[in-house]
Amino acid sequence: MTCSTCRREIAQYSNYCYFCGARQTDSVVRPDGPKRLTRSSTDKKIAGVCGGIAEYFHADPGVLRILVALLTIATGCIFGIIAYIVAWVVLPLGRADVTAVSQAASVPPAP
Repeated sequence: MTCSTCRREIAQYSNYCYFCGARQTDSVVRPDGPKRLTRSSTDKKIAGVCGGIAEYFHADPGVLRILVALLTIATGCIFGIIAYIVAWVVLPLGRADVTAVSQAASVPPAP
């Protein structure tokens, strides 16, 4: 695979060039298939809807949760609550990141 910025050869399926640091485009087919919108199985407060949307768009989930809360309050609460419930039902649960889950399991509880 060639970096789109510096034109150097980098590892296949790299997200960033390790020579110039440029983010690579998502047009390359990933080994795990196309990018899908799913609920987050690791970053969730209620159902993982905002966490999954933030993962899909590479955004901060905290900021997205604040925006969704403000939008829900601004529209009279009904539309936001119904949209969240529909997304909860429609979006499939995403795969758990194996390394994140194993690291979380290996950390001893705080005294």
